[in-house]
Amino acid sequence: MPVNSILGVFAKSPIKPLQEHMDKVYDCASLLVPFFEATITGNWDDAVQIRKQISLAEKQGDSLKREIRLTLPSGLFMPVERTDLLELLTQQDKIANKAKDISGRVIGRQLLIPQALQVPFIAYLQRCIDAVGLAQQVINELDDLLEAGFRGREVDFVAKMINELDIIEEDTDDLQIQLRRQLFALESELNPVDVMFLYKTIEWVGGLADLAERVGSRLELMLARV
Repeated sequence: MPVNSILGVFAKSPIKPLQEHMDKVYDCASLLVPFFEATITGNWDDAVQIRKQISLAEKQGDSLKREIRLTLPSGLFMPVERTDLLELLTQQDKIANKAKDISGRVIGRQLLIPQALQVPFIAYLQRCIDAVGLAQQVINELDDLLEAGFRGREVDFVAKMINELDIIEEDTDDLQIQLRRQLFALESELNPVDVMFLYKTIEWVGGLADLAERVGSRLELMLARV
């Protein structure tokens, strides 16, 4: 996106580019669902193509991130600090990076989720994506927060969403524990190296929810300073 275009957006709202970046982050992470569904059916050609889409979304997000960092004015006429917005941007960016890393490592090894784990794994993955989606909704409330002067009912509404984000993250922790137990029961039937990568994949997917929760935490901290 040209610098003039970005500056035009900032003239309307310094928060808008941050929301645009988060939308791209969600696009990136949500593609993991069809990606893993393709791997489960052994359709590696489709998985490779979806991985390319994930990589492209992550690259587009990186472009937005660089433009935001370069053009976000140092003297914002806002109740929030420039450094807080940049830290929020960093946390968002980590989600897209994690999604790209997960898909790349699965493709690199052609790692297949064992049949007995496929249904619970997809449910676990989807719950982690739910966390990213809720983080996206929270960020998309920033315009209304700004309009309300970071006061009143809008703050309460966002605080409620952040609390829900914490609950989803706790859900994913519980689902991760269950998956690990199921994988432990299958270890003797699987390639030991695959077992190691499966544990790491479960951990990496859970990282999506952890990072989404951190986005909410950063926003909560930002609101507390207002």
